Amino acid sequence: MFITLEGGEGVGKSTQARLLADRIAASGKPVLRTREPGGAPGAEVLRALLLGGSVDWAAAAETHLHFASRAEHLARTILPALAARMVVVCDRFADSTMAYQGYGLGADRALIAGLTRLLPIVPVATVLLEVPQATGAARIAARPQRPDRYETLDPGFHARVAAGFAEMARAEPGRFLVVSGEGEIAEVHDRLWAALTARLPALA
Repeated sequence: MFITLEGGEGVGKSTQARLLADRIAASGKPVLRTREPGGAPGAEVLRALLLGGSVDWAAAAETHLHFASRAEHLARTILPALAARMVVVCDRFADSTMAYQGYGLGADRALIAGLTRLLPIVPVATVLLEVPQATGAARIAARPQRPDRYETLDPGFHARVAAGFAEMARAEPGRFLVVSGEGEIAEVHDRLWAALTARLPALA
């Protein structure tokens, strides 16, 4: 079972991915939590290049780097875990490339869609966490760590990313679950869990 969490900056994906994986593990199911870009040694090298901000990538180059990272992630981490009958919870996947590079940076969406269709798996469910842009920005500002390259991009970029995610969710209601990321962490988690188990009863 392959479950992904998506959304813009500061929506709470990483926190909710951790809580979701912990809850699945507590129910006795084997679970793997992973992330993109990254999730495998070679993919983490590409993550550092993409998020570090030392290179102003051309949009097409950046797109291909994300898919190169994803290919390594799939081969080394995701597919072996699924073959071992684990539940895989992934913080970002191909939808983020469409939202960030396609909608946000203006990369060729047809190219991204074509590369996505070549992937060997599709998430059984994708949770899209949403918060107002001001909320996400405030959460990022409150973090102790230095913002990554995407977090420092202008509000227009983040608005395009949010619009892209919303459009994808409307286009695939059978896969996407849209969940508000506002409120206390436990409150958001309960909302997410209720939505996810209603869609996937075997997860409960």
